[in-house]
Amino acid sequence: MTYLLEHYTVPTNGQQLHVVQCGPMEGPLVVLLHGFPDFWYGWQQQLQALAEAGYRVWAPDQRGYNRSSKPSRIRDYRIEELAADVLGLLAAAGKEKATIVGHDWGAAVAWWLATHRPTFVERVAVLNVPHPAVLARALRHNGRQRRRSWYVFFFQLPRLPEWWLRRRHYKALRRALQGTSRPGTFGHDDMAAYQAAWAQSHALRGMVNWYRAVRYQRHGAASATPITVPVRIIWGSKDAFLLPELAQQSLAYCEQGELFYLPEASHWVQHEEPARVNQLLLEFLEQPSRT
Repeated sequence: MTYLLEHYTVPTNGQQLHVVQCGPMEGPLVVLLHGFPDFWYGWQQQLQALAEAGYRVWAPDQRGYNRSSKPSRIRDYRIEELAADVLGLLAAAGKEKATIVGHDWGAAVAWWLATHRPTFVERVAVLNVPHPAVLARALRHNGRQRRRSWYVFFFQLPRLPEWWLRRRHYKALRRALQGTSRPGTFGHDDMAAYQAAWAQSHALRGMVNWYRAVRYQRHGAASATPITVPVRIIWGSKDAFLLPELAQQSLAYCEQGELFYLPEASHWVQHEEPARVNQLLLEFLEQPSRT
């Protein structure tokens, strides 16, 4: 059965998030969290597959992105606030728990929820972002990772990053997608959709503020507390931004952790290998939880 994509505006945590929903209303809830410079559209090849398997799927534009609220203060993009947005979505859906699937920054939110709010999390799938403690350690001590993460430091500057991202019809953002993925992954229609999202008023500021807000994070954002809920890491080995060994190191923080490398995929793993990613997600969702 094919399900329609339903577009809603959902109030949560003092914000209004645009959420694309799909699947049977009574199905278990799966929340798909995009990263930078994505929006809900980045999950278009997962929404229908999960819905057809019986899940109710919510894919929000996270705060700062596309059609969702874009608060102006950098502090409003702290990881605690981003996670509270997701918890508010669960409440709006009338669900006590959900499976959280996150890519890039969305995976960082998923890691935080699994660590600090496990009672709301059924299980977590993370795509191409390591555990926060692993990434923090790599940025301090691994020169190769620091070179790959140069833009994280550049984004701390005021105003200049927004100008740079906007110039020449979003050339830097287009290159971030098309230049680091397999040829043909992001076609003409895809890029038109992305550029329309980036052109939303104050969107670039909101997107970059996710990075700027790192300066306000509490120490617990990179907590070493063991994660008790099931975790499945899916990692494209040809990631241009993050070293593949960071995925393996992340398992040390998971009591029920699994890692699957996709050797020919890049950072944009769910775009490049949707069939394999969907298979891994559905198998994970159907696994019984260990106690």
